[in-house]
Amino acid sequence: MALINHRPITPGTRFLVRNRTEGLHNGSPVKELVESVHRAKGRNCYGRITSRRRGGGHKRLFRKVDFRRARLDAPAKVVRLEYDPNRTAHLALLAYADGEQAYILAPDGLKVGDTVLSTNTPQETLVPGLSLPLRLIAPATFIHAIEMQPGKGAQLARGAGAYAQLLGLEGDRAILRMPSGEQRYLNADCRATVGLVGNVDHHNNSLGKAGRNRWKGRRPRVRGMVMNPVDHPNGGGQGKSKGGGGRQHPRSPWGQLAKHFPTRTKSKTTNSQIIVRRNGRKVKSA
Repeated sequence: MALINHRPITPGTRFLVRNRTEGLHNGSPVKELVESVHRAKGRNCYGRITSRRRGGGHKRLFRKVDFRRARLDAPAKVVRLEYDPNRTAHLALLAYADGEQAYILAPDGLKVGDTVLSTNTPQETLVPGLSLPLRLIAPATFIHAIEMQPGKGAQLARGAGAYAQLLGLEGDRAILRMPSGEQRYLNADCRATVGLVGNVDHHNNSLGKAGRNRWKGRRPRVRGMVMNPVDHPNGGGQGKSKGGGGRQHPRSPWGQLAKHFPTRTKSKTTNSQIIVRRNGRKVKSA
């Protein structure tokens, strides 16, 4: 989709850049495919903030997206494309021959009237929206909505414009290059959808004003450097200073290093499936 730059006739439109919405459904979602979900606003069950800078925002209905694509060999027609306030990607509403409807992530290039399929049999042409096990997808194909465990549902490459690349197969394992650049093994029976996630220009959007962040439920973020020493490890100092008196590394309010410090758990069971990390370093055990 092309981008819209607004004339700066108001302060809110001076820096506003947004996507065109032509082709998206202008109306309510399918009632049977939405549900009301409690928004915790960053609080846990005791009401204490565990995820900071969340709260407020516009009310939303959660769209039930079919991430499993478990209905096999049943062609579905794309009825319309819709905006989803809960994610950066757009949704495609599918209608099956028996009248059942479902939402899926709209791949780039998918149009109203197209037919999509989920199957376990090889296909001659790999069209956007086709869902297959990784073992049936040709190497070098761009894919999205990838499962990490067979039958669990898509967990990887689900954001707007995201994609992974299938590099090859080794027995019962597939080698993928993830959106972060990491290369890893996955079970070859995991399902994936051909193509890129749509709304590829999302990263070029500019909100234009702070109020739009509040509509999204994002509260203001204050830099630790401008705080007092009692409030943050980087606070204090006369004027602008790095680390408030000492040139220490950026840290969280509780002292956790913010840069050049791996946060992935060393005992994570899937560490052995990583071939090349996102920083380009090869893993010795791979």
